[in-house]
Amino acid sequence: MFELEPSARAVLLTDDAGAITTWNAGCSALFGLQAEQVLGRSITTLLTPSGRDAWSAGWGALATRLEGAELHLDLQCAQGRVCAASLALAPQFDAGGFLTGCAVAIATEFDRDAPESQHVARTPLAAVVDTFPGNFYVLNREGRFMLWNQNLERITEMTPEELAVARGPDLLDLPQRALMLDAMRRTFELGEEMRLEVDYVSKSGREYPVLLGGNKVRCNGGEYLFGMGIDIAARRARERELRLRERALHAASNGILITRHQGADNLIEYVNPAFERITGYPAREVIGKDPRFMAAPGIDAAERAQLRQAVAAERPLNVVLRNLRKNGELFWNDLNITPVQDEHGKVSHYIGVINDVTAARQRTAHLEHEVNHDPLTGLANRNLLWDRLEQALHLAQRQKSLVATVLLDLNNFKAINDTFGHEAGDVVLKVVARRLQASVRDSDTVARMSGDEFVLVLSNQPSLRFTLRMIERLRQSFAIPVAFGGREIPVGASVGVSLYPHDGASAADLVRAADVAMYHGKGGGHSNVHFFSADMKSSSEAKLRLETSLRDALERDELFLLYQPRMSFDSGKITGFEALLRWRHPEDGVLPPARFLAEAEESGLIVQIGQRVLDQACAFAARLRALGFVLPVAVNVSQREYIQPGFMASLGDCLARHRLDAHGLALDLRLDGLIRNPALGRELAAQLRELGVALSVDGVGAGLCDLLYLQQLAASQIKLAHGAVHQSADGGGAVAKSLIDIGHNLDMEVIGEAVETRAQMEFLKSHGCDHMQGTWFCEPLAAEAAQRLLEERYPA
Repeated sequence: MFELEPSARAVLLTDDAGAITTWNAGCSALFGLQAEQVLGRSITTLLTPSGRDAWSAGWGALATRLEGAELHLDLQCAQGRVCAASLALAPQFDAGGFLTGCAVAIATEFDRDAPESQHVARTPLAAVVDTFPGNFYVLNREGRFMLWNQNLERITEMTPEELAVARGPDLLDLPQRALMLDAMRRTFELGEEMRLEVDYVSKSGREYPVLLGGNKVRCNGGEYLFGMGIDIAARRARERELRLRERALHAASNGILITRHQGADNLIEYVNPAFERITGYPAREVIGKDPRFMAAPGIDAAERAQLRQAVAAERPLNVVLRNLRKNGELFWNDLNITPVQDEHGKVSHYIGVINDVTAARQRTAHLEHEVNHDPLTGLANRNLLWDRLEQALHLAQRQKSLVATVLLDLNNFKAINDTFGHEAGDVVLKVVARRLQASVRDSDTVARMSGDEFVLVLSNQPSLRFTLRMIERLRQSFAIPVAFGGREIPVGASVGVSLYPHDGASAADLVRAADVAMYHGKGGGHSNVHFFSADMKSSSEAKLRLETSLRDALERDELFLLYQPRMSFDSGKITGFEALLRWRHPEDGVLPPARFLAEAEESGLIVQIGQRVLDQACAFAARLRALGFVLPVAVNVSQREYIQPGFMASLGDCLARHRLDAHGLALDLRLDGLIRNPALGRELAAQLRELGVALSVDGVGAGLCDLLYLQQLAASQIKLAHGAVHQSADGGGAVAKSLIDIGHNLDMEVIGEAVETRAQMEFLKSHGCDHMQGTWFCEPLAAEAAQRLLEERYPA
């Protein structure tokens, strides 16, 4: 049966036809009619036309709705007013289940003819609580929720059913529950306003800081706490930030003062402990004073004028000047002032940061030379070079003159150190420095850029002919060897020259252009001089583009491997593969290594590329082994790769990662690279033997060959150079035959690679070569094709 709300005062009963049978005083007050005026009349006479339609629809459904119904419609109330109302219908049934009548409880919502303010005032609280920005709640004396909004459900992560049985204090941590219970007690018993900061704890354990506010409200004879919870997370964060800033100001090692900007005066409002320590003035003695009281009279007038102008113009400034401590001692003050604007954009304060740089200033004179000059040669260093070059360019702009930037790199300086020792190398650098200084004017600059690299700035050059004569003097200064320990050390240099304004407008551009010109003639072994040209720039830019493309290729995984089979002459079987690198260029198609490896070596990208190649080759070898083909895969490794620290550890990690036995991998190292550092080559060969990875010496016969060193390497194999193989079929096979004999005498297998013709193959076979690889036998294959080749030749 439908339950009538206790708050409903206007109640009437109807019979099964809707005629009024009972009428209470609440109805008389609402409609302005006495019971005798309405009894027996249809209830629809009390409704507006639209209300009658709503009544008819609701009344027709009552026979099948035992629980009753609620209608919202308009009533014709007393004094001709139209009121919106809610009608709760409770049907009455007899013992046979037939409808005998209906109880109607009427709750008016508002008078449609009343003023707008009354309409708003009558808006039900439950209809608007979800629009409140905070967490609205109504608690009874036990702390249980009587009403709440969706924000409270969201922040607590609780359903309406869970909140209906929950208590407000239960949403808090245990220590805070007592605070809220006490605040509720004071609100209910003493009528105090509740104001409390607490942390809601959601079902997931997340804490939300809120400010709870509320007051006691009497409602229908009961007392309730109506309140709001305001999210104060942002305020808490700001407070933490302010506390942190305050602690930072106090902990700062630099002195900090804050002044209020009032026209010409800037009175101190705050100083930190570092300010007190630096100046000797305690805060109580300086608060309210203008910082100018610390000025040292009669000195640093220009700097103080800058300071006054900056304050007047309300702009920041950094200036170094001298002030007086409280004890009268002068100190150098590196002062930085910054204006601070108020909420209206007007400068209201200044923050000053002072740093006592007295000790640094006292050391400046002594350190200036060390900071700006090379300790070995006494020449200008990189820092001073840039400064002098910038000055020369400014002067040249005004005088419309030339500036020559000359970059010299000593030839074979590493060989001098290796042959004569580092002491001799230092002597050579000092002698070169003196000769360079003697070859130029006092107005020119000679600087040491790095180890064996020098830069000269020839300023205010009246003509190119004048510059050429100076460059010739420089070149001639290298013609005389340097004496050391009773021996003469020949000295040469590669020289690059750039000219302002033809080759660049900035210092960086000119040095870069001279560097390009120098490297254009590097390695000639003589004191060659090269002037920068546009062709050199194009070449340099092309190299840079190639390097950039290579980096992109690594990121886009455009590098891939092909595998060339190696065949045994004795058995005719495939005995291994060599991994060959290719680049699938997005514009130029598939590129061989000759198109990009030299640039990779020079830029250092070969290290990353080599790691990628090694990883793919090991994965291929491991796949073959899983299929039952125990064949080594040879990988070419450059000197730039194996001189890297941790190369052997990285190699071992790669084998372990792919679960590949060491015998499944072989490293091809070029002989000319190994000979450059014989000790490192021997050490690397020993480490490879210990690891179990085969060493194959590549390029044998392409240049000088130290047979004793080759024997010391104890490699598993040697590979004949391409030239030796190709000449073998053209009447020049003596070299190849000798190399095959040498390899066998050193107990090493010999591989002839790049075999392209039958004649080459037959020559190698007839002279005892062990293995061959090349296009005559098989083109390089993709991994899948190499696998199919093995499966077809050697089916399981």
